[in-house]
Amino acid sequence: MLGDNSESDIRNRLAEKMAGEITLSERPGEVMKKWRLNLDIAQSDLSACLDVSPSVISDYESGRRKSPGTVIVSKIVNALLDIDQKRGSKKIRAYENMISGSFNSNVIYDIHEYTSPMSIDELARVIKADVIHRPSSDNEKQLYGYTVVDSLKAILELPYHEFQKLYGWSTERAMIFTSVSTGRSPLVAIRVTNLKPGVVVIHGLEGKDMDPVAKKIAEVENICLLATIMPMDNMIRALQSR
Repeated sequence: MLGDNSESDIRNRLAEKMAGEITLSERPGEVMKKWRLNLDIAQSDLSACLDVSPSVISDYESGRRKSPGTVIVSKIVNALLDIDQKRGSKKIRAYENMISGSFNSNVIYDIHEYTSPMSIDELARVIKADVIHRPSSDNEKQLYGYTVVDSLKAILELPYHEFQKLYGWSTERAMIFTSVSTGRSPLVAIRVTNLKPGVVVIHGLEGKDMDPVAKKIAEVENICLLATIMPMDNMIRALQSR
């Protein structure tokens, strides 16, 4: 069920957001790649839908090819959404809550999307974080946003179907958990959900105080884990002004 919004309306509003972000970005190729990854679509599938070579998509995303105009952007966006609809519209449906703009402010303290991505190294520097675990595969990972969430309230108050709201417009983000004592509970919650954030940040703990079980879960789930004791207001300001 999609509530009061029809699937067509959700698709149209999502298409407008995608096209707007790509067109207005200083790095349209990176934003195009972000949305392709958000929708879990391979370059080869997108190129087949558009009847172009995969190298064309690769060139756009890397910036090797001239930035696409609005007509090309529209074709790419519609192709991405067409592919998702053929797969059952799972990703389009997942964005319903974000499109409606509703979230529990008692649980989510701040949520923000970046038009240009941030690396894990930059994130750690901005929030003065200790790196607890970092998979080697994350060396090139790009983050497109962050969410600051009250760990205890999220676990106790958020129904499972609303957990998607924490991910904003992209799972490739920093999920920052506050109000933690050992760091174990947020990692347990992440482990039992289907969606995995780009990075998990435990706020309020130094790296040396992190629960060994939290570290082990990060290793098993192949999740990058950071810890910071920067005051929350300062951290949010630093992330917003990045």
